[in-house]
Amino acid sequence: MMSPDAREHVRRHLFEDEGLRLKPYTDTVGKLTIGIGRNLTDVGISAMEAYDMLDHDIDKAVHALVDRYPWFPDLDPVRQAVLVNLCFNMGPASLAKFVNTLAAIERGDYVAAARGLKMSLWFRQVQASRSMRLVNMLISGDWPVTS
Repeated sequence: MMSPDAREHVRRHLFEDEGLRLKPYTDTVGKLTIGIGRNLTDVGISAMEAYDMLDHDIDKAVHALVDRYPWFPDLDPVRQAVLVNLCFNMGPASLAKFVNTLAAIERGDYVAAARGLKMSLWFRQVQASRSMRLVNMLISGDWPVTS
């Protein structure tokens, strides 16, 4: 085991040696790398790290939705989940282009909102299982039944 003091020294040295890069880059030997020297090519990330990243991304999507749409917190949890999924998938700026769909959600006209999603390029680009699940959730306000 390493003492907390020794670990902190190693952290500082690695930070100094590797630097901090928040976007993937190719290192000096051609390995895809991110963070403080994380070799994505050979090491990748763990499932726990992937779930941590997912939780952070969900939080970012929720904050973006709350900031842009004051009515978002008043939606039921299922319809909030639909918007979080959409925001996660396309980003808040692209989601904002769904002006009529978002207006329909705001006024509670979920059938019109679902129709707007079904007519979009997004609907044709993503997997049918995802697009239909989100449309059905939007219309029904119910969580999908899983087997």
